[in-house]
Amino acid sequence: MAKIKPQKRLGQNFLIDDAIANAIVREADVKGRDVLEIGPGTGALTFKLADVAKRLVAVELDRRLYNRLKERMEQRENVVLVWGNIMNVNLDDFFEGQFAVVANLPYYITTPIIMRLMEFRAKIDKVVVMVQKEVGRRIVAVPGSKDYGALSIAVQYNAIPELVLEVPRECFKPQPAVDSVVVRMRMREKPLVDVNEENFFKVVRAAFSSRRKTLLNALYGNIAGDKNVLRKVIVECGIDPGARAETLSLYQFACLSNKLEQLLF
Repeated sequence: MAKIKPQKRLGQNFLIDDAIANAIVREADVKGRDVLEIGPGTGALTFKLADVAKRLVAVELDRRLYNRLKERMEQRENVVLVWGNIMNVNLDDFFEGQFAVVANLPYYITTPIIMRLMEFRAKIDKVVVMVQKEVGRRIVAVPGSKDYGALSIAVQYNAIPELVLEVPRECFKPQPAVDSVVVRMRMREKPLVDVNEENFFKVVRAAFSSRRKTLLNALYGNIAGDKNVLRKVIVECGIDPGARAETLSLYQFACLSNKLEQLLF
């Protein structure tokens, strides 16, 4: 069987370490569950997941890899292979009830995929994904740290994340320039704060759009309104107007969003 050459444009770095694959499946703990795998590639995780999952839906964008896996998975009655882009696939077509997600995500589209999965929080109860180490740090970052930002807030609004495994670059072929980590995200039954989501994330994006600016200036420059009113709202939420976005908790962003909604949105 001819080898399939990884495509750089698709961010393909195939996992070749069997011990790491076993560890990921163990950390995912999906025995008897419905599971979604994104980008199965050469099947390093796919076969191991198929051994324990009740039903596995694997979405692959690369037609070559899809065809190869389809041949190798013919006898696996609990596996459904889908040729398509996870950003466009309607997951409701494949899952009626709750399911878990396990994947080795391509670096170039990691954040968009994670944000898309957050949209299905009512059906997804757990996400276990391998990502670039830097992205993993951002996902679990706390207020006041250099890695804390809009991605941290978006994930933690919907889920409780934790780093569960470090994966050296030598575990992949071709070898990427950076190390990876496995992040487990347990979805919350409801978002951490009670807000109008659209306005909440509008405030978050505005605050982080100019990280060097103070919170007051960042919000004024991106949301507009009366600067004195913005200052008053910030103070009412117990925040120093001279603070920067990376120091604010989700609860403080929620306070800002709820107060500003009455004035500006």
